[in-house]
Amino acid sequence: MEKFSSEPQPLLALVDALRRLPGVGVRTARRMAYHLLQHDLQAAEQLGQALTEAVERLQHCEQCNGFTEVPVCATCEHPERDASLLCIVETPADQNSIEATHGYTGMYYVLMGSLAPLEGRGPDELDFGRVLKRAGNGLVKEVILATNFTAEGETTAHYLSESLRALGIKVTRLARGVPAGSEIEYVDAGTVAWALMERRPT
Repeated sequence: MEKFSSEPQPLLALVDALRRLPGVGVRTARRMAYHLLQHDLQAAEQLGQALTEAVERLQHCEQCNGFTEVPVCATCEHPERDASLLCIVETPADQNSIEATHGYTGMYYVLMGSLAPLEGRGPDELDFGRVLKRAGNGLVKEVILATNFTAEGETTAHYLSESLRALGIKVTRLARGVPAGSEIEYVDAGTVAWALMERRPT
């Protein structure tokens, strides 16, 4: 017998879409959907419009792979950034956390993920060839691996470290000022700043 739901299809579709957010289960997604539709239709419309505009207008920066509206982002174009330093992070949120320390003035490369073979994310899916090309542009003297201290982040850092060393590039890793098992996005700026200062060779 087919499972029957009394909820209208548009509501089910909204709940299903909200479930795709990290850490959001069915009950939380349903609560969010009902709140928006019952109490804040203006916010619901604003959310929908903002998501549509973001999807339509944002692209990946040709140099750092972060999000931007133009081919090369403002960070990569900034004349005072140190082109000899390249910090590799997993997500744009991690980049924002490092920027919040005001202690790093180099360039970035955003992987948009980490190696997770069981989930189908390998070096090809993360386009590591592009990462190595960016690091080997002749300007970069040191690569800072600022991936998360999770199993996936450590695997990613190890793989990149081996590949970058083969190109003759100096590679350092964030120091353990960042707690093991944590994600940089959720670490306070002071801890991230300390980890940057205390970075070590891998």
